[in-house]
Amino acid sequence: MTRYAIAAAPIAVLAALALPGAALAACPTGLPPGVYCGSLDPAAAVAGAYKMDETHAAVLAKVSHIGYSKSVFRFDTAQATLVWDPADLSKSSLKATIDTASITSNVPGFAKEISGQFLKADKFPKASFVSTAFRRIDPTHGEIDGQFTLAGVTKPLTLKIALVGAGKGFGHPRLGAEAVGVMDPQAYGLPSVFLDPIELVIDAEFERQD
Repeated sequence: MTRYAIAAAPIAVLAALALPGAALAACPTGLPPGVYCGSLDPAAAVAGAYKMDETHAAVLAKVSHIGYSKSVFRFDTAQATLVWDPADLSKSSLKATIDTASITSNVPGFAKEISGQFLKADKFPKASFVSTAFRRIDPTHGEIDGQFTLAGVTKPLTLKIALVGAGKGFGHPRLGAEAVGVMDPQAYGLPSVFLDPIELVIDAEFERQD
């Protein structure tokens, strides 16, 4: 079913920080029974405890390359859990971790240098985000405040959430969205080569645990 899941399930981190919205693009035809596309209708984002689908997730860091471009690094290993309560956002929570040694780069050998020398992955193998508050902004956008820990340093970080989709999924309900946050590398003790703010982009899917 995996190939159908890729076609049918939108990306996610949290969905329904919203009121009813427009539908997504037309759902592909020919899906097998029990496989459903997502939509922007937040009513489809049912309350419950969710776990991130690690096979449908991406964590990216966009870093200024000395003013010429944005170098994009990907972390290949991440885990997250979500408690979603659309009736009372104060009861919602998000916890996520990233394996710092799982960073990748197009520059040969550079990923190992970043994880070892800059992120100190041997000493701090995990970066983490723990939510402290959820806010609705408009029907398809919201924000999550939290504490972000990197290389042993913890600072506040706000993630801006854009709803991608929610629905019945394929076996269990799913939530889908993109999250974007901006961190100050100097606040986390990174070397002076990292002066400009670093943009974190997370696309993933969460599946409700029954």
